[in-house]
Formats: sequence, structure tokens, C-alpha cells
Amino acid sequence: MTALLYRVMIQLKSDLRGQDLVEYALMAGFVAVGAGAVFPTSIMQNMSTIFSSVGSVLTNAAAS
Repeated sequence: MTALLYRVMIQLKSDLRGQDLVEYALMAGFVAVGAGAVFPTSIMQNMSTIFSSVGSVLTNAAAS
């Protein structure tokens, strides 16, 4: 049992498939924060709606 757990942990450690997704999510967050500092509130409300829509689509896609 311990050897199997060790092998699984080694495989997970070397698996980098989700790394790009995390980097893109961080970049989108930084862009949103930067835009919030520059754009007026009305534009930010529209952008918030768009990001929420994209987030719900990604959540639904991940659940499928």
C-alpha cells in the first residue's frame, strides 16, 4: 500500500498539465485589478458581469 501511494505521489509531482491554467487565471486576475484602478465604475460593473459569465462557463465545463 505504501509503495503504491509513493508511486502516485511521484506521478502527481511531475504532472504539470494544470500549471498553464493557473497562470492564465492569475494573469486575468491581475488584468482585472489593473483595469479596476484605471476604468470608471460603470465599465467595471460590465467587466465583472463578463468575468462572472466566463467563470460559470469554466465551472460547468470542468464539472462535465
